[in-house]
Amino acid sequence: MRRTTSTLAGLAALLTFGTCVTTGTLPASASDSPIRGRSAEAPASAALLSAMQRDLHLSKTEATARLAAEQRATAVEPKARRAARTSFGGSWFDAADSRLTVGVTSDASPATRRAVQATGATVRTVAHTARQLDATRARIDALSAPAGVSGWHVDPKASTVIVNVAPSARDDNDVQRFLAKARKAGPVTVEETAGAPRTLAAGTVGGDPYYTGNVRCSIGFSVYGGFVTAGHCGQPGAGVSGWDRSYIGNFQGSSFPDNDYAWVNVGSGWWTVPVVLGWGTVSDQLVRGSAEAPVGASICRSGSTSHWHCGTVLAKNETVNYSQGAVHQMTKTNVCAEPGDSGGSFISGDQAQGVTSGGWGNCSSGGETWFQPVNEILNRYGLTLHTA
Repeated sequence: MRRTTSTLAGLAALLTFGTCVTTGTLPASASDSPIRGRSAEAPASAALLSAMQRDLHLSKTEATARLAAEQRATAVEPKARRAARTSFGGSWFDAADSRLTVGVTSDASPATRRAVQATGATVRTVAHTARQLDATRARIDALSAPAGVSGWHVDPKASTVIVNVAPSARDDNDVQRFLAKARKAGPVTVEETAGAPRTLAAGTVGGDPYYTGNVRCSIGFSVYGGFVTAGHCGQPGAGVSGWDRSYIGNFQGSSFPDNDYAWVNVGSGWWTVPVVLGWGTVSDQLVRGSAEAPVGASICRSGSTSHWHCGTVLAKNETVNYSQGAVHQMTKTNVCAEPGDSGGSFISGDQAQGVTSGGWGNCSSGGETWFQPVNEILNRYGLTLHTA
């Protein structure tokens, strides 16, 4: 099966083990787990660096240095979290000093602070623990949100739960009642958002997508046996066809709302490869794992409408209030996206991050986009990421 955006010769240059990989079956052993290792190889191609220069307004040297610093921060985060113990208040990547910052509460002992610093992280005192903030978010999740509330998430840097409200709905009675209940749940800060989130599926148009019915979405990441994508793109059992309308497979599992993830089996002459398409804007990117990038890290997205764009991670574990219902544990970015990009790949360096869910704005004026973290999808369905 040929691809419109990558020739087999191009894939051969990327895949050191051959021009294509025949799709295998799902692992039979329950002990199999998602591949999450961090490659020791340089994570960036010249084209990826070029995209970061364009979207993050960096020089080539700055983009290279940032990726290296983010890789170090990703490796440090679990060690720093363990060192902080019960005083852990969250973490984020600080682009200004190129290090991971870890929040600890004021009751942290000097020994605890030294242990966190010994991992290579910077220590900052925060008002609340991550556990307290997560509990606040969970209590808000239990509320029924009106349409004027676009979402909420934990902000470790500010040590609060941010609730986003549309400017036009700030004085709405239903919104005011919701905010009053949210403030009783714990530390909450209300902020206005520039747009309301929406999912990014689209009607049938040209490009290199996949289709289910008259809806076009984008492939996320290859797994052994198929690929992962957004749940709002199709229901379990729905048939999927490729860019040329030939049959690929079916939705084997799908969840939306509450979650926004799905996976599709692949067969009928199609195969899977550990590659994120660059659409000719950048070279195709190899996927080598799924180590989770911290808040503040750079991230790029590939989709069948707007192709390749980059930005940064703004927040994690955000609840997004779509018109169809709330979706939980999402990651927010300032990467732009457009209808048809749903399900597409979010990647940081060579590490898979998640599949595009929805957002507001577009790639002309900018906006924000949310993704469902890929490791949650792999764990939910017992899938193994296809890596190079």
